[in-house]
Amino acid sequence: MLRHLRIHGGFSGFTFLLSAATLSACSALLLNSRRTNRWKEFFRLKCCKARWWIIQRVLRLQVCEYDLCDLEDIELVGGVDLSFIKGSDTDACAALVVLRLPTLEVVYESYKRVELRAPYIPGFLAFREVYCLADLLEDLYANMPELMPDAILVDGNGRLHPNRFGLACHLGVLCGVPTVGVGKSLHYVDGLTRERLRAVADAECATVGAHGMLVGDSGAVWGTVLRTTSPAAGEFKPVVVSVGHGLSLESATALVRACCKHRVPEPIRQADLRSRAWLRRNPTAK
Repeated sequence: MLRHLRIHGGFSGFTFLLSAATLSACSALLLNSRRTNRWKEFFRLKCCKARWWIIQRVLRLQVCEYDLCDLEDIELVGGVDLSFIKGSDTDACAALVVLRLPTLEVVYESYKRVELRAPYIPGFLAFREVYCLADLLEDLYANMPELMPDAILVDGNGRLHPNRFGLACHLGVLCGVPTVGVGKSLHYVDGLTRERLRAVADAECATVGAHGMLVGDSGAVWGTVLRTTSPAAGEFKPVVVSVGHGLSLESATALVRACCKHRVPEPIRQADLRSRAWLRRNPTAK
């Protein structure tokens, strides 16, 4: 049986357990000065993951899965997205656009060149992206509060996440605004697979606007698969909707449906298109 050594780190008093086997491997790295940086990076990622794991579980207790506002009262819908500079996974443009329902006219747009300093760790992507998106919302609230969105569509998942707390949940809880996660691909959690997604779509999403429930092996409802376009024969391109914060799954699905002209709902689509255009016009912007 592996022995364990309890290590008390300096990250808010969190306790980390490392097996004797892991410590032996780390010691071998330290013996070679050339590999010291590899050890530091290894330990940094372990510390980040442990700290973020706890933060996620504290914040997800604040997620609200019922309607904080009536769907009929939602007039301004925001869309957020990050567009990366070609060849870089850290240099990006954060974008926020606000559209008015039902015309889907863009009434506000804002862009900010950002450098993502936090490491990428699967399951914790929000910690890289959420703060730069929150900054854009804070700027909007400070300068033009009358255009603050009633709800925000996020290019990413909400409850449909290994820790049930994706980017849409994180942004909603952090900013106190209703959010919806909209994914173009599926998180494989609780037995959900692409084959199961397709089976649901084929059975329940034959027409544009139709949706089906994504139910895992545990019986939990993780989101919906929504048909937003009439694809060509053989194509399979629905979107996956999940609760972020402050809207029920039923309302979240209805809101995404109301925002679609193309496959991707217009707030997210415009954020993506306009941020890429902004980067082309401002290649050296900081």
